[in-house]
Amino acid sequence: MTSLTQQPLPLAGVTVVSLAINLPGPLAVARLAALGAAVTTVEPPSGDPLRAAAPDWYAELHRNVTVETLGLKQEFARLEELLSGADVLVTAMRPDAAARLGLPELVARLGLAHVEIVGHDDGRPGHDLTFQAEAGLLSSTDAESSMPVAPVADLLGAERAVSATLVALRLREAGAPAHQRVVLAEAAHDAAAALRHGLTGPGTPLGGGLDQYGLYATADGHVAVAAIEPHFMARLTQLVGATREQLTARFAEQTSAAWERFGREQDLPIVTVHQISQHDQPTEGDT
Repeated sequence: MTSLTQQPLPLAGVTVVSLAINLPGPLAVARLAALGAAVTTVEPPSGDPLRAAAPDWYAELHRNVTVETLGLKQEFARLEELLSGADVLVTAMRPDAAARLGLPELVARLGLAHVEIVGHDDGRPGHDLTFQAEAGLLSSTDAESSMPVAPVADLLGAERAVSATLVALRLREAGAPAHQRVVLAEAAHDAAAALRHGLTGPGTPLGGGLDQYGLYATADGHVAVAAIEPHFMARLTQLVGATREQLTARFAEQTSAAWERFGREQDLPIVTVHQISQHDQPTEGDT
């Protein structure tokens, strides 16, 4: 019997060319490379802004990606050469910019699958901050503290771009038009669905309304407690406390590490609340 580890990766034999810089594109094609695709990213002579802003993350995302520098207007023939041997083109530019370059015609002529990442469907400019703001994911009461801690629209958009690539490849195999558009503003809107429907936010089930689902101070920090299922809730009630007051008093008695060990021993979802510094680096094997 063949081991799963010996099976070819699902996108082995697929060639991807990406013109998508900044965040969603590199995130998406890094995932495609991890699935076995051969990926070449084309960057402008000025480079990818991500490299200057977060060089370690840039290096991580491009570990299995070939990077080629091209001025698209001046070296369009080289781009056409790269695309002539590709299956998929990934772009992250406004539609009018792609049209000025002649990309739609080139994609059609070469029969490529095209995954187009855009900010808004109508071509308006934007970035993760504006997409989250439009979707209602930010608080305007304190501008500094409400700045996003994670680029939700970019992250979700990148995953959608991976799915869109798989769809585009299937359409291409079937001889159908293989163009897929990923709209980051729509990704942010969908990410805010839990807030719109009252699942998250102040006083909601996942926003502090349940005593068994929240953050509690310990002797040296905080723990996150997520005993939302009935069996977890019953076990937490039996072993730690039933009310917010009881839980607050008990968790304050021991360190976060002690409570995390307790959670593992008792099969309860209790973990330490970690603070990430800009100098923290992933350890070997982290993904």
